Amino acid sequence: MQTFIHPQSDRSKAVADEPACLSGVSPLNYRHAFHAGNFADLMKHAILLQVLAQRPAATPLTVVDTHAGAGLYDLGGEAAAKSGEAALGVGRLMADPATPPEFAPLKAAIEAVNGGGPLRLYPGSPWLTVQALAPGDAYVGCELRPDDYGVLAREIPRVATAKRVRATPLQRDGYLEAAARLKASDTPLLLLIDPPFERGDEYAEVLETLAGLRRRRAASALVWLPLKDLETFDAFLRGLDALGLPDAAVAEVRLRPLSNPMRMNGCALIMIGVPDVVAQAVAICGWVATNAGEEGSRGGVCDMDGANLAKS
Repeated sequence: MQTFIHPQSDRSKAVADEPACLSGVSPLNYRHAFHAGNFADLMKHAILLQVLAQRPAATPLTVVDTHAGAGLYDLGGEAAAKSGEAALGVGRLMADPATPPEFAPLKAAIEAVNGGGPLRLYPGSPWLTVQALAPGDAYVGCELRPDDYGVLAREIPRVATAKRVRATPLQRDGYLEAAARLKASDTPLLLLIDPPFERGDEYAEVLETLAGLRRRRAASALVWLPLKDLETFDAFLRGLDALGLPDAAVAEVRLRPLSNPMRMNGCALIMIGVPDVVAQAVAICGWVATNAGEEGSRGGVCDMDGANLAKS
């Protein structure tokens, strides 16, 4: 992977001007159901399962999902059918017998939720996380949309009971829940932050939430971001770098150059304090970029200074 920093950007720059830059970002018309099983889901969910597979098992883990969505999606439903993104994402994944082994946990989960039959359902992060957790672990899923919360509250506790995992669906602002959990006892905590980025202050709110990691030695985070333009992305990374959080890396998939801020040109997953899954993330990002991107697409992992940790 080549370095993904804008040639003229300077992440050591003071971040006093960040709120103005970030608040001017045009929103994505995003709702989980329209994008279930797309290239971004494959990237973030495959890496998530790698992280959970390598977590220390000695101490129970609590996962807080700030924007959980419904947790389970009907790919034959109106929303998914309208976007057609699943066919280019999970459809290609499940049809490819030669995907990297790093996709095996995700493919197995998709086959399980479909009962070994035709591809009809796609599991979101709540379903995947609960299935990957161990007995005694806990999952907290926050979702504000009443319709998505209804599905989440119905489906996830049922799955969690079978796994002996404590599941708590909440119709509550996920940032508030994350902040409250970060102030609680210092037990292992993983934040999953995957906002819709429809509000101008969303990037700043993510950074404010991540600042709480400095108070929790046993806290870690996975943060998903859309890649639209370099200015927005570099501004966020400068703000993140200013927090001084250790063990941070950036996994990226670029489907095309980041030249049109009105398009979804790729995505990134910020990994903070999680187990070392760089090699796995490189394989995952490389396959997604090759199979979902245009000519010149690329994927890989770099550190917060933009140095390549590995490339596809």
